[in-house]
Amino acid sequence: MTQNPFDAGGAGGLDMNALLQQAQEMQANLEEAQRRLADTVVDGTAGGVTVKVSGVGDLVGVEFAPGSVAGTEPDDLADLGDLVVAAFRDAKRQTDDLASQALGPLAGGDGLPGMPGLG
Repeated sequence: MTQNPFDAGGAGGLDMNALLQQAQEMQANLEEAQRRLADTVVDGTAGGVTVKVSGVGDLVGVEFAPGSVAGTEPDDLADLGDLVVAAFRDAKRQTDDLASQALGPLAGGDGLPGMPGLG
C-alpha cells in the first residue's frame, strides 16, 4: 500500500487522502480476488462421481464415471444421490479453503478492534 495515513507529519495527525487511497486499493484488491475465485472451478469426487463447483460455490457440472451408475432400484439411486452430495461437499470444502486463502489477507485477518475480519 501507499503511505501510512496516521503519519501526517506530526504526532496524532491523520492524512485522510492516504486513508482514502488505501481503502480504494483494498477494495480493488478484494474485487480482483473475488473475480479470480468466480473464474476458478474445483472438482470434488466420491465413488466415480465428479462435481464441478465454481470458486464462489456454484455447482457447474456433474460427471459420472462409466459403471458408477448401476441399477434402477430406489436404493441404487439413493446411493448415487449420496455420492453426488459427498462429491459436492468435497468440492465445497476446497472452494471454502480457496476463498479463505484469497480473501483472508484482504479482510485484515482478525480485523480492527470491535470489527472482526472475514478471515
